[in-house]
Amino acid sequence: MSHIPERRLAAFVAETAYDDLSEEVPETVTRAVVDTVGVTLAGAVEGAGETTGRSAGIDPDDADAATLLGTAGAGDAAATALRVGTAAHALDYDDLSWALDGHPSVTLVPPLFALAGETGASGHDLITAFAVGFEVECAIAGPISPAHYEAGWHATATFGAFGASAAAASLLGLDAEATERALSIAASTPAGTKRNFGSMTKPLHAGLCCRSGVTAATLARDGLTATRTAVSGEQGFWDLYDPRTDDKSDGSTHRERFAFDPDGDWAIETEGIHAKAYPCCYFTHTSIAATADIVEDGVSPDDIERIEVRAAGGAGDALAYSDPETGLQAKFSMEHAVACAAVRDRVDLSAFETEALADPAVDAVRERVDFSVDDSLPYDSHEATVRIETVDGTVEERQRTDPPGVHTDPLSPERRREKFTECAERAVSAAEAERLYERLSNLPKLDDVAATVAGAESVRDLP
Repeated sequence: MSHIPERRLAAFVAETAYDDLSEEVPETVTRAVVDTVGVTLAGAVEGAGETTGRSAGIDPDDADAATLLGTAGAGDAAATALRVGTAAHALDYDDLSWALDGHPSVTLVPPLFALAGETGASGHDLITAFAVGFEVECAIAGPISPAHYEAGWHATATFGAFGASAAAASLLGLDAEATERALSIAASTPAGTKRNFGSMTKPLHAGLCCRSGVTAATLARDGLTATRTAVSGEQGFWDLYDPRTDDKSDGSTHRERFAFDPDGDWAIETEGIHAKAYPCCYFTHTSIAATADIVEDGVSPDDIERIEVRAAGGAGDALAYSDPETGLQAKFSMEHAVACAAVRDRVDLSAFETEALADPAVDAVRERVDFSVDDSLPYDSHEATVRIETVDGTVEERQRTDPPGVHTDPLSPERRREKFTECAERAVSAAEAERLYERLSNLPKLDDVAATVAGAESVRDLP
């Protein structure tokens, strides 16, 4: 096995076949793809997804599912990956993994869908490409996470460029040498600052990394050269994107911290993919669930005097809007998310629309939420504690380690289907949403993914 990280990863991508995957990987990837299709359809018809689509000349009111999802095969694949990737992340309802401190599926599904038509990708092809892309972005994240995210980088955008490149290289059938060049080309593309959280540019980060991945893989296929150690070499990606580079406080080098072993446990199995139960920043999810638990046990919103929320440092960094003015800002507001959990029956897509921000009941509780960082928790911990004090002095407290939907305790099939329907029917008819769900849930059996999506009914069912 090569000691050069880029070469080791490239060989893994080029040599991995569907039959090399463990039994659970296709199931995990299928769930992720179906979930991503749902949130992409919803994201394509509003906000950043709609804006990016219209900029590309697509009217979401007239577009069918194949067009919205990028499998139609029309136009430049890199441009398609940009708009579909943006739509996939537009509502912040897409999955994530702490293995890269970011959102994996929005970096992998859009570039694969953008290339599915020209490659004639089967379900096996797409699952394999997704799996190797996931492993690559997690492996490149390992030596510099979570310090990289803590320093202000949006890890989805930066590490995602490598995952997208690897996935695209796999689907295009690149050999190890070309894949190695693709990864080094990708090393010159990562960008995305957390300062843009709460704006349309945050989901654009996902689109940009998807475009970078398709661009890097296709240029490598066509012979573009790159320095072979653009990730691991001096002044490469790891050196430049790791805030600890100058002090070397732990005494190790990036290559020594690079722990990727294709013959060992895969990150998709050990760290997994967490599906979102709520359409907002994941750092709010445990607190939402804990608040809902308390309210369901009999605490009325009218009786709430004060809510104290304690969560990890990552939550403190990401959740910058205590008094949000827009729905996008509200997705990065612990105060709004917890208030919605206390007042509303469900924290769903409507909880981050204008009506919810103007709801006097939500507003009244939001003003009573105090959010603070618990310094005893690891920076990227899921854990949160919610303490509710009522007007009569009663105190109820819940501590949760994880939110709903973690890979070790996934959302139920009923909840996953409910979420898909909630999202997809914002863009397509109920019949089309049902057909897409049923077909894509059988992803390992599909001979042609693009043809499957194109075969779905395209008639909108709107009032």
